[in-house]
Formats: sequence, structure tokens, C-alpha cells
Amino acid sequence: MPKNSKVTQREHSNEHVTESVADLLAHEEPLDYKSSVMNMGGAAGGPAQKGKGKAAETPLENDGRPAWNSKLQYILAQVGFSVGLGNVWRFPYLCQKNGGGAYLVPYFILLLIIGIPLFFLELAVGQKIRRGSIGVWNYVCPHLGGIGVSSLMVCGFVGLYYNVIIGWSIFYFFQSFQYPLPWSECPIRRNGTQAIVEPECDKSSATTYFWYRQTLNITSTIAESGGLNLRMTLSLLAAWLIVCLAVIKGIQSSGKVMYFSSLFPYVVLFCFLVRGLMLKGAMDGIAHMFTPKLEKMLDPQVWREAATQVFFALGLGFGGVIAFSSYNKQDNNCHFDAALVSVINFITSVLATLVVFAVLGFKANIMNEKCVIENAEKILGYLNSNELSHALIPPHVNFSHLSTTDYADMYGVIQKVREGSFAKLGLEPCLLEDELNKAVQGTGLAFIAFTEAMTHFPASPFWSVMFFFMLINLGLGSMIGTMEGITTPIVDTFKVRKEIFTVCCCILAFLFGLLFVQRSGNYFVTMFDDYSAGLPLTIVVILENISVAWIYGTKRFMQDLEDMLGFRPYSFYFYMWKYVSPLCLIVLITATIIEMAVSPPGYNAWVQDLATERFQSYPPWALAMCFTLIIVAMLPLPLIFIARQFNLISDGSNKLSVSYKKSCMMKDMSNLEEQDETRFILGKNPSETPSPMPNHRSYLGPGSTSPLEMTNTAPNSRYGTGYLMPITPESEL
Repeated sequence: MPKNSKVTQREHSNEHVTESVADLLAHEEPLDYKSSVMNMGGAAGGPAQKGKGKAAETPLENDGRPAWNSKLQYILAQVGFSVGLGNVWRFPYLCQKNGGGAYLVPYFILLLIIGIPLFFLELAVGQKIRRGSIGVWNYVCPHLGGIGVSSLMVCGFVGLYYNVIIGWSIFYFFQSFQYPLPWSECPIRRNGTQAIVEPECDKSSATTYFWYRQTLNITSTIAESGGLNLRMTLSLLAAWLIVCLAVIKGIQSSGKVMYFSSLFPYVVLFCFLVRGLMLKGAMDGIAHMFTPKLEKMLDPQVWREAATQVFFALGLGFGGVIAFSSYNKQDNNCHFDAALVSVINFITSVLATLVVFAVLGFKANIMNEKCVIENAEKILGYLNSNELSHALIPPHVNFSHLSTTDYADMYGVIQKVREGSFAKLGLEPCLLEDELNKAVQGTGLAFIAFTEAMTHFPASPFWSVMFFFMLINLGLGSMIGTMEGITTPIVDTFKVRKEIFTVCCCILAFLFGLLFVQRSGNYFVTMFDDYSAGLPLTIVVILENISVAWIYGTKRFMQDLEDMLGFRPYSFYFYMWKYVSPLCLIVLITATIIEMAVSPPGYNAWVQDLATERFQSYPPWALAMCFTLIIVAMLPLPLIFIARQFNLISDGSNKLSVSYKKSCMMKDMSNLEEQDETRFILGKNPSETPSPMPNHRSYLGPGSTSPLEMTNTAPNSRYGTGYLMPITPESEL
């Protein structure tokens, strides 16, 4: 600030200073609260000022910030971000593992008490403050400004390995344009004139071999790098090119992409559902899926996994939700958006579960029939060698047309008669239930189990192309939201060009992503998935909840929402934000820490000689890497708190432009850097700068009346309409 400014002259004079900004503004004539605006990026005028110059007509939304072209585009962006690969390969697994239809009950309950309230909270703060995650949490509570930085760090870690999965899907997508599919049969190895099946494939299966050997060419341990996998490197490069092109222009480019990437997966899911229901055994899979095991509802582990799935399914804490909502108009009904997107997410998960288990039911029937044929051949061999008597075979059994029921009868008789030596025969029961109980998730479901089922479809290449194109679009929608969670806060805070920063991000991410496309890269994908997001993200979200509900104040936040939306949100949200959600999140964090302490840190390594997976513990350097991921993601939280507590860095909220306009007069306090000047102007110490302003009457809580504030007070004193009150986030800590 220039040394000859009035503020500086008065500060260096001997005259006792008693005026704050509120004191100065108190001398202006009374003004309706809608006529003044506190905004971050530009001033706004109200209806009373329309006749006093064009400069006073600028609405808050016209502050130069990009905006969605339509409400549909915005909803599709939020749906595309929240509905991702986890809905297809994580939710069905949890549903099967945790009691089938009974799992839907705790999931839906936790969606209501954790998911929707916290999703609504993120939408509201982003829409009101119109900044990315760093700007939002700097403004709500500068001491907890590290929330936004930690959120950005988690987005970075997740984006690094998540795009690798899109790269895998791209590789499978292009491999699907051939008949027969390359993973439908085991390769034949030629040894002179003799042809033998590849031993590793013969011991496992064709789809398993194609995944581990021909796609990943995986090493046996995480310590063996094996060098870069060229095909996966090129696939990762293609994935980052697609993502970069989709987000380079911000929501102007990504919004248009969302029309296709968000809707196309639903077309594919419905096609797969119709086709799947026509397959033999589909109803067996669906019946197995939704048969409720009610005793599972009493297991605390089921509720913990349901809470975790709700938490990650909606993309809470990543910053993408806040970034997308920050491009909305301030009068947008974000309450409706929160409920709509959450319900769509839940319905999508159920739809994907129906599709997955219809197809897996078909696969289970095929595998069960294969088991029956193989074991019937064993029995015929024992009959021909007189190891078994023909009298043991029921008369109605026909080996040329052996049904699963006939085999079960024959198996039961042989087991009963040869009770002592039955195990030596090596016969298997071949139960359909056993096949359906083989739980698979993640890459095991998408790249092994589902691909194996599709090899038995008529026109299998067509269905394979559709499936992997769907995975690419699901991943792309989530990656666009993740990239917005990175680029929007940085662009808002440091005012860099979005196009240049986005390109730099994609280049750096590709270079760091080379870690995941070496031959041991799949093990690092598992490591990052287990450690980089889980605990840090849960802590980020509970701090978001606490900063709004307990530091900023739930009553004041409810009042801000009423002023913004034009109606008072249900009292349900007041109690959820204030008490229930924080308590649930504390329990979830505790359970997560206990789970990490009890479960030995390790990974499933593929053993080539045995052609199977085997659990291995992380070596010391890899274990250190696991905990480094957690520490680095959470480190901004204490660092920024300490730095602001001891005034080592400036108050993040000072970077927000707080403007007051009356007629053609503007009082701009956007670039105050010196601590003493900031204290004087903002009046941080009420005892030193008494103000004649009346106290702000905040929202009184559920069931109370929200009175119209006096014209010289700010109904949205933190980040709404009205000029700045002589109170700051620090003074309320």
C-alpha cells in the first residue's frame, strides 16, 4: 500500500484509531442487503442501482468465471464423476460378499445419513463461494486451509493410477477387433513337430493367462521391475492424450464430452442386461445375488464397508464436486442436485450388479457343466478299470447326456459307498452354488471373469468392444472430475492459464505414471489404491464437515443456504451435519486405522511357475512408500494450520476480492498483504476497533424463523451477499 494513503497516514499518526471498515460503511445511507455483494472476483450491484450506471449492473455470475451451458450438462458432469469403475466392479462384489440383498439396507441407510448430506454440503460451498477446493476452505476457515491442498494431493495420487486402468481398457478395446477373441483359447507352443499348450495357461485359464502374461507380462514380485511394458506405455500415453483433450478448455470442453461419456455407459448396461437375461443361468446368478442373508446385517464389518463404498461412490473429498459446482449460478437448486445425483448413483450400482451377476450366472453354469463333464470322464475311467462297480451308477444315468442333477445323484452314491477312500478318487461335487460364491472384484472381474463370460456370447467381439468402450467412458468421466479437482484450485489461486497448466499436468502425470507400466506396475497400482486415498480422504471429509458445522456454524450455514436457495433446507440436514455425520466419520476413521493395523500390508503376486496368485508382504522400502503416501497426502493439514497460527503465511482469505459498490463508488480491499494493515481494515480485534454496527442475527436453528436482517448488516456475512462484517474466520476459531 502506498505510504501516503489515508490508512497509512492515520496509522502512523498519534490519533487514536477507532474506525473499522464497518465503521466507515456505517456512515453511508441505509441500503437494502440485496444491493451490495461480497464476491470473489468482481463487484455486483442490485436492483436499486440499475439506473445509476452500467457498472452497477454486473451480476455476481458475470465475474469472468466460466459457467455451464445448461443444467443437463452440469448434472451429467456430476453423474460422470461419481459413477465410475467402482460401481461396476466394486459394488457387486461387496453386495455378494456382505449378504446379497441384505447389504442394500445398510448401504441405503448410510447413503441417507452420510452420503447425501455431505454431498449437498460440498455442492453448496462450491456454488456459494465459486472457487476450487483451496479457495473454498481458505475462505471458510483459513487455519484449515490445508483441506484443499490435501484434497488436491489425493486427486493427484488417484489420477496417476486411475488413468492406467483406462489404458488397460484401451488395450483390451483394440484387441477386441478380432475373431476369435485373443483370450478365448490358450496359445500353442511348438516344440519341433510336437505342439503343446502353454503350461502357464494350461494351469490357469486362457483369460487369466492373457491378462497376466500377454497384457501385463507381470513379474513375480514387486522388487523385480522388469523394465517398461511397451504396449502398456503406449496405452497410457493414449489415455492421457484423451484426458488432456477432454479437459484442456475446462468445462467448455469437458462439458461437451460428458454428453457422451456419461450417457453411453447406460446404453451398454441396458444392452448387457437384456442380453444377459436371455442367457442360460442368468436368473441363477441374479437369484443368488439378491437372496438376503439377514444375519450379515449384524456384522460391523458390513456397515464399515458400506460406509466406505458410499463415501467413495459419490467422490466426496476429491475436490471435483466442489470444482464442478463452483461454475453454477448462485441460485441453482443444489439441494435437488445432491439428491438426484445420489439416487442416480445408487440405481446405477444396482443396475450394474444385475448385469454382472446375470453374466456371472451364465458363466457359472458353463463352468459347472464343464466340471460335470470332466468328472464324468474320471468316473468312466474308474468303471473301465474296475476301480468302481457299475452297480454304483443309478440306472437312469446316461453318460452321453449327463445333467448336473444326474451327476449329483451319482456323486452322492459313490461318496457314501467309498467313504474311506473317496478322497483318493479326486472327484469334485460340481455345485452351482460354489461357482457363484467365487467372489471377484476389480481387475479380476473386468479383465478375467467378465471377459471369459463374453467369449461364450454369440458375436463375442461386438460385446467385448462395447464392454471395454463402456469402461473407457466410465473412467474418463471420473478422470475429468479428478482433473478439475486439481486444475480449478490451482487456476483460482495462482491465476495461471488453464490450458498451459493442464498440458503440463498431463505431461508430468504421464512421466510419473511410467511407474505403473513397468512389468511390476500392477503391484504399485494396488499399493496406491490401498494407501493413497482411503485414510487421507476420510480425514479430509471429516474436517470439511467440522469446519462448516462447528467452526463456521451450522446455523449460519443454514441461513446462507436459505438466502442462496430461496427456501430453508430440511432440519434433517442440520442434525446430520452437526452430529450424525461427524460421529459416523469418526467411527469410520477408527475402523479404517484398526483395519490397517490388523491386516498385514502386502499384495497378491502372480507366481508364474504355479500359475496362481500368492500373498506376499511388502519389502521394507515398499512399506515405507505406503506410509509416505499417507503422510504426504495429510501433511498440508498440520503445516498450513501451524503456519497461519503463527502468521508465517498470509491469511488465504485475503486473496479473495471483497468489494462494496454504491452508485459509482468502489471500496476494494482485495490486495492487502501487510498484516498490520489487514488487522486495521478488517477490524480483527473488536476491542481495539469498536463498531457501531449491530450484531448479526444468525439462523436460530431448526424450526426457527429467519428474520430479515437490518439493512446495514450482511445476511451472508461469510460468503454471500452483503459487504464484509468486522469478523473473520480466524476470529471465530
